Amino acid sequence: MNLPPDQPPPTSPPAKPKQSAEERRARQADRLATIWLRMAIGRELDDRGITTPAAIGEALGMTAAEATSLMTRRQWREGDVALLQAAAARLGVQVPACDG
Repeated sequence: MNLPPDQPPPTSPPAKPKQSAEERRARQADRLATIWLRMAIGRELDDRGITTPAAIGEALGMTAAEATSLMTRRQWREGDVALLQAAAARLGVQVPACDG
């Protein structure tokens, strides 16, 4: 790539700070917890015959869009574990602790 002499070379974006081993373990534990919780909640909803987004939202105590997003998103987000735990408690679902 040839740049005109009066333009500086493009800069790379700032590097992301490395996560400590403890942070990586905590995040991995959260990911596993979200998987377990989503599976347990989904199973309970299926057992109860709750399948429509509106009914799922009502059962979980949130809007249909929020419930659908929470149950189907693939990207980890801060706070998902707490939301899923609250939804599981609302349904009376017992989820075994996964301690990584």
